[in-house]
Amino acid sequence: MTATDLLTRARAGDGDAFRELTNPHRRELEVHCYRLLGSAQDAEDVLQETLLAAWRGLNRFEGRSSVRTWLYRIATNRCLNALRSAGRRPVKEWDMTEIEPPEPTRLGEVTWLEPFPDARLGDAVSSTTGPEAHYERTETMSLAFVTALQLLPARQRAVLVLREVLAFRAAEVAEILDTTTDSVNSALKRARAALQRYLSATGASDAPPAPTSLAERSLVAKFVRAYETGDVEALIALLTDDVRVSMPPIPLEYHGRESVARFYDSLMRADRRYHLVPTRANGQPAFGAYLSDPTGQVRHGSGLLVLTLSGDRISAITRFENTALPWFGLPRSLPAH
Repeated sequence: MTATDLLTRARAGDGDAFRELTNPHRRELEVHCYRLLGSAQDAEDVLQETLLAAWRGLNRFEGRSSVRTWLYRIATNRCLNALRSAGRRPVKEWDMTEIEPPEPTRLGEVTWLEPFPDARLGDAVSSTTGPEAHYERTETMSLAFVTALQLLPARQRAVLVLREVLAFRAAEVAEILDTTTDSVNSALKRARAALQRYLSATGASDAPPAPTSLAERSLVAKFVRAYETGDVEALIALLTDDVRVSMPPIPLEYHGRESVARFYDSLMRADRRYHLVPTRANGQPAFGAYLSDPTGQVRHGSGLLVLTLSGDRISAITRFENTALPWFGLPRSLPAH
């Protein structure tokens, strides 16, 4: 059936027709919500709200734009409502009582950040970033890019994503946000400048190796070997001079090799051994980290590590809580052997 046929049947109350009409856009809408909100769980919630609102408001859809653009309008405005009204994940205190962390370099601002599983992406990224998009497809899902977006005012964030990532025209964005084209262009100019300042300050000037390439696999293998053996010296040798370690929702951040070395010296004691299970998040290598139990019977999931690569080095390590593991199909614990 054509889109027009599906729309007619959906308006008559055919739920299957509505799903067939909207399913091609579900993944890209979820990714869009994630970019705006920085949280995979919040993105899933807003996606469900969007589809429910679309179903209930189908008779008000006048067809002046495509169904896809109409859905983006609903999703974007639902995200903006969520950003205005919802409380973010609260900042969490350091909770490893047996470890005393060194003084951090600074406290992070985006403590609500969550990783997004590559397995949930499908072709959502490649299908939504056309040739007029300003940023590379892989860049728009990276943790650095999503973090930078969170530091922008909400409407500037929405404008930048719609214009520079999804390549909507200024007039379309003005309609989505119920504003003027001049306002869109002004917001975009400010957002571009702020985003560029943040990305420039984070370093990582060299392009990462291609995903799953020999260069990436070699660097990742060295990281795993150093991490699992507790070899801090070997780990630090893999890092860029301006490396950053962060751990949302704990706000502690460590910048630079010396600061990061002190942090891992405190973390990787002789009685703490980790086992890493590979996965991918935000287009980047990631690992479920499992800490051996003192009894030797089980390995408990301690968190999810996401690596940001720059050339042949690691420029950032982001550690998320073990609550992220199920999103990646990883168990909360593993047998010791």
